[in-house]
Amino acid sequence: MELTPSADGLNRITTPTGDLWFSTEGIVQAASRGARTLTGATFSPGAVCAHTHLYSGLAPLGMPAAEPKPKNFLQILQRVWWRLDRALDERALRAAARLYVAESLLSGTTTLIDHHESPHLIEGSLDILADACDHLGIRALLCYGATERNQGYEEGLRGLAECERFLKSRQTPSLKGMIALHASFTVSDKLIRHAGDLARANETVLHVHLAEDAADVTDAQERGYAGPLARLVALGAMPAGSIMAHGVHLTVAEVEELAHLGGWLVHNPRSNNGNGVGYAEHLAATSRVALGTDGFPAKMAEEMIAVREGPSVAQLRLDTGRKIAAERFGRDFGLDEGGVADVVVYHGDGSVAHVVVDGRIVVENGRLQTGDIEEIRNEARDAAQSLWVRMGEF
Repeated sequence: MELTPSADGLNRITTPTGDLWFSTEGIVQAASRGARTLTGATFSPGAVCAHTHLYSGLAPLGMPAAEPKPKNFLQILQRVWWRLDRALDERALRAAARLYVAESLLSGTTTLIDHHESPHLIEGSLDILADACDHLGIRALLCYGATERNQGYEEGLRGLAECERFLKSRQTPSLKGMIALHASFTVSDKLIRHAGDLARANETVLHVHLAEDAADVTDAQERGYAGPLARLVALGAMPAGSIMAHGVHLTVAEVEELAHLGGWLVHNPRSNNGNGVGYAEHLAATSRVALGTDGFPAKMAEEMIAVREGPSVAQLRLDTGRKIAAERFGRDFGLDEGGVADVVVYHGDGSVAHVVVDGRIVVENGRLQTGDIEEIRNEARDAAQSLWVRMGEF
């Protein structure tokens, strides 16, 4: 959606500390209005990345290739991503989150829906992510993906406890929490039931990887369920508004059922391709599909290109992310006549000029305003080298 300039070439965003004025025709009597004026060619609401992993922020900085080379999705998890998340310490997680958030803002993404895992750093891990988001000025929905894949049921309980702790201690207008499970095939029925109970008790939803690979479907069937969606439903872990990532191996009927249950499906085409799990072929069965990146940089324009159905469909799914955010935060962040929460201003060549989140200018003239981007990148490079060494220990 593009903001149409008013007759005098200015548009207003109302903030708690005053008004900002945006102009497509240069600075027009800004001083007389007593407000900041930002110039640009076009305007849009901030983008939402509806599923990602902040902890993977260091991955582009030289993460070693898996040896031997994985032959399937489970081997990719075991030899790459599960080794990475086990190796995370406070320094690496903080550096990864700060880099990911900073780069997201510079690309025009103003809201992140994250799904976190760090098995050797569970307690307090969501605060590390929240601190990065809060300091740099991005809106975030955070959770810990509870799993039993390392230390059994007690590990899963610790993950869910971290979600609940964060829900009860860190909620702000720009930071919200929810309950999460890593994926159906890494947890027991008992933990799934407990997750559903916690979601209802805390009046929130679940965030889960669902049918990302055929292995998730096979596991659920071997446990006596029709599939992973049926398993979550049967165990009371699918409250309306829950966020299911991937859904590559859902049937048309399952996609329709998820929509009927009030769930959201998040499509991550770049990650699906990279992990070799296939492409979600049945997304047309619901309008409740948003775009995520599953840990790829939150450059949503690049994710849109990877959507096979075309740019108009990709834009629809990008817009859906704002609906999920509005549902979870209890307010809309789009553009309307009554003022806006988020605005991205673009140059004529499509590059990001300015980013405003809840009235706070976080990017101006293409430069991050809430942190030193070079310092953040240098910190990330240093932390990455240590992280790659620790990965070799797992």
